[in-house]
Amino acid sequence: MLTEKLEKELNKQINKELYSAYLYTSMGAYFVSENLTGFAHWMHMQAQEELSHAQKLYDFINERSGRVILEQISRPPTEWGSSLETFEDALKHENFITGSINDLVNIALEEKDHATHIFLQWFVTEQVEEEASVMDIINKLKLMKDAPGAIFMLDRELGQRQLNAEA
Repeated sequence: MLTEKLEKELNKQINKELYSAYLYTSMGAYFVSENLTGFAHWMHMQAQEELSHAQKLYDFINERSGRVILEQISRPPTEWGSSLETFEDALKHENFITGSINDLVNIALEEKDHATHIFLQWFVTEQVEEEASVMDIINKLKLMKDAPGAIFMLDRELGQRQLNAEA
């Protein structure tokens, strides 16, 4: 059974994961408007991953006899100055989510809730992968310096992304 504090914080994390999906959907819409359909596809896959993270938390709260309470999701930005700026914002957001997951781990330890602590380890590992994935794209965009041919090639590469089965 979850403590009241942990249940409340896990519910907040569901909201953050749903906002993440909303943010990446908005970033995808931005890329569609820029005719970068591969970039848009990558963001839409990321949005689906974030929805699956919210679902994992939702299921976990219910398995632990908790109560899921959904809150309003904030409106995400809709405009960015460039592909690089968009992915830099994505990295900032992933850093924020990593901090939030780390806070949850600390609360689980404080509450001596070992089941939740173990459950959250998946998210800790996932955040390392999320940050690395976005950083890889940022590094490529910086190397390209907006060279149209390189952007086209990266757009094609990002369009090949498949949804991770474990996400």
